[in-house]
Amino acid sequence: MNSQVVKTVKNEMEVYFDAISRNESFARVAVAAFVTHLNPTLEELADIKTAVSEAVTNAIIHGYENFNGYGRHGEQISAMRENPGKVRLKCVLEGDVLHIEIEDKGKGIDNIEQAMEPLFTTKAELERSGMGFAFMEAFMDDLEVDSVPEEGTVVRMKKKLGSSAWIGCEE
Repeated sequence: MNSQVVKTVKNEMEVYFDAISRNESFARVAVAAFVTHLNPTLEELADIKTAVSEAVTNAIIHGYENFNGYGRHGEQISAMRENPGKVRLKCVLEGDVLHIEIEDKGKGIDNIEQAMEPLFTTKAELERSGMGFAFMEAFMDDLEVDSVPEEGTVVRMKKKLGSSAWIGCEE
């Protein structure tokens, strides 16, 4: 019997960008472009982009308290400011498994368990729904959050691509 060893191909990318709201869409597109060669389904791409969007938005709004661009219905909020902080986005593909890390060096999370509860928000005045971590957990296969108050937060997510069951017609 001829057995072949299949080596898992590993590919990575890492980018840093300013913690401002307009870069949230950049992060979504960067990750989508990074996995394109695996020919993910539209649903997989939507899941990944939503999870990345939530994690980056959390870094900007909660980590750096940069509210600019996230006001209620275009209103100016007196506390709006742009923080000069950076967000780090790292993606690693190991075969068909995507690993994503989104990190900020902001204020950190005092109580991770509470922060991950659906509907919990510290920014109700911005009409935040408190569903960011719930969406990340729902759309990805694995979610891990590490945070140290006054040092920052790292969100790690994992998704296996191509694992969706094919739904066909009965014959």
